[in-house]
Amino acid sequence: MAKTTKLILSTGYTSLSVAHLQSPAQQLTSPRNIVSDGPSIVRRSCSPRAKNNPELISSLRSSFHSAQQEYAASLLRDTPSATPNGSSSSLPAAITSSNRPPTSAWTSEQDNVLYIPRIDPPTGLSEPPQHYNLTAKIFFLPNTPVQSRMSYAREALSLVLQELFPAQSVDLLVVSFPGLSFTADCEWEADRLNALQGNDAEELATWPAVEELHRSGLARELGVAEFGSEKLARFLEKVTVRPKVNQVNLRNCCNVPPPLAKLAKEQGIELLVHGDATEVVTRETLEEVLGDAGVIGEKEEVWPLWVVKYTAVVRDRGVIENKGYFVGAELVRRE
Repeated sequence: MAKTTKLILSTGYTSLSVAHLQSPAQQLTSPRNIVSDGPSIVRRSCSPRAKNNPELISSLRSSFHSAQQEYAASLLRDTPSATPNGSSSSLPAAITSSNRPPTSAWTSEQDNVLYIPRIDPPTGLSEPPQHYNLTAKIFFLPNTPVQSRMSYAREALSLVLQELFPAQSVDLLVVSFPGLSFTADCEWEADRLNALQGNDAEELATWPAVEELHRSGLARELGVAEFGSEKLARFLEKVTVRPKVNQVNLRNCCNVPPPLAKLAKEQGIELLVHGDATEVVTRETLEEVLGDAGVIGEKEEVWPLWVVKYTAVVRDRGVIENKGYFVGAELVRRE
């Protein structure tokens, strides 16, 4: 017998903890929720790291650690026996180095959804929304049901807009489907192989849900990722709302394939280069991160369902003010 719980993981707690230590003036000038970008935090192991986004993994670890530290600091403030220098000897036993803080202290559960860490009221944007370029990119992960992608997309975008309050929409919503890449010895071969990747039927079945987000005003423009010339041509023939952007990762391919560049120019689609992994996080890695944080045990499994990445860039300065991730997953407890 198994019991399931929905999980929402976020990278936003790192900046929140820092904000508590800053003066009001510093909080107004410091970027919020800028995710960790160094892969050094990610430990090397036999798990398939190449399929994981180092920025996401290191930022989740940092977010969990910051939330636990904030809990420890709050106990320290409320503990009469605390020493003036705040040394570890003054901490209650529950938060010493040999014991993790209880999960319930730095997470929250509502309606069978466990938020890791808990989501406190967001700081929001420091300027009116029209002063920003707001982008969200949702990654639909392998083995997730197509019929659930509408609810995944709405849930992901809702979390992003809460974080970017008072914004009511994003300027660009990019969709990344599983199984697509540009990997080959040359750009021509990469474009040819790309035509055989992914699943056209599932991608076309998903797109109406994305179009609905556009029609409802939640996303002003739509985009796709890793579509080569043949896949993009087939896609454009079948969809109602055409993507305005196609993101391509050229890490393993030196140039934009000429057929793709030609098609994009003819169709008025902007090509943007990016560095995201197609499969942003694997089950094994997510279980490792949550296990290290003391959230799951040996009889529990975690299945990632979707990931959304968001950025808020100040238009006139080109500065990233807010950047982060949310991850939707399912926790399965085996009885």
